[in-house]
Amino acid sequence: MISKTTLARWRANPMGFIQQVLIDPETNKPFVLLEAERAFLMYAFAAGPDGRLLYPEQVYACPKKSGKTTLAAIYVLTIILLYGGAYPEAICAANDYEQSVGRVFAAIRRIIECSPQLRDEAKITTDKITIGDAVIIAIPSNYASAAGSNHVVSVFDELWAYASERSRRLFDELVPPPTRRIACRLKVTYAGFEGESALLEELYRRGLQQPQVAQNLYAGDGMLMFWSHEPVAPWQTDAWLAEMRRSLRPNQFRRMIENRFVTSESPFIDMAAWDRCVDRGLGHAVNNPGLPIWVGVDGSVKHDSTAIVATTWEKTAQRVRLVTHRVFQPSPEEPLDFEATIRMSSNRFWEIIVRLAGDCGNSSSCTPARVSRCAVACI
Repeated sequence: MISKTTLARWRANPMGFIQQVLIDPETNKPFVLLEAERAFLMYAFAAGPDGRLLYPEQVYACPKKSGKTTLAAIYVLTIILLYGGAYPEAICAANDYEQSVGRVFAAIRRIIECSPQLRDEAKITTDKITIGDAVIIAIPSNYASAAGSNHVVSVFDELWAYASERSRRLFDELVPPPTRRIACRLKVTYAGFEGESALLEELYRRGLQQPQVAQNLYAGDGMLMFWSHEPVAPWQTDAWLAEMRRSLRPNQFRRMIENRFVTSESPFIDMAAWDRCVDRGLGHAVNNPGLPIWVGVDGSVKHDSTAIVATTWEKTAQRVRLVTHRVFQPSPEEPLDFEATIRMSSNRFWEIIVRLAGDCGNSSSCTPARVSRCAVACI
């Protein structure tokens, strides 16, 4: 176990502790911190004249596969062993997608098992690690399990997923306690969904209001936030970024790789891909009463556009050809009347829809109103 004299020396040099005592399980060598990690940790461990942390609320956000979980594990071990005081406790909280032991707790366990100066003194169970009088525990996504804790640090992995009332209550329960001189709350994540990841959005907006102290780093009013839209690790190469762009949907690429908040909705077909399928020199198909066609109707009553589109399949050219189309734009003040809209369409469209409705087997009883209802029912 590290002696008290050595710990006192490491408190003045936490970067040295990390890079000499803690062993990277992937390389079995001491950790080499990234530039972004070093910049963040220099402020994360800063204390005021009273010995308390200047920034007890901390956020570290950057693209997927930046080593965020490993950084959180390093941070927990450093805080609890160097600055925790007597009987320090660290809590690794699970999000809505995890029911028990999260990834940060697993990363802490692996680091301890690979670090000779720690592993001989550590006692490890499924959800608890003890090193001397220090305790690290993993708790489920249940706010009742966090009530009454007197922790030095609580850590939240992928805060974007803390979207339920239950997870928000868990976050509230793990507020840094005033009874500890050193107490903080660390969040490691990438961006979430607008309107869904409300907790993360609140922290993000608060962080941006603080003075910028370094590239992508904001500090002030008790909060420290690192938020990067660019890769921070050498393994996030141009080739990897290109593969992610090919593999992910556009919205998910912006959220996970560019670390930007996105809406939960995404287009069925990316417009750039759609435009590549269009031959603008073709125009509409020539008038042919015997031409087989397919009709699509996408309707809206008050907001989105309503469209009626007819296409055909050219066997020789092996491609879809536009026959004709109409677009209508309703509004709350002037909502769309489907029956009136269909009646006002060209005779050719009316014939198309009657022909389409006739396929249902009730063509003999079709009326304009019935056909309109059929068209609406097919939307």
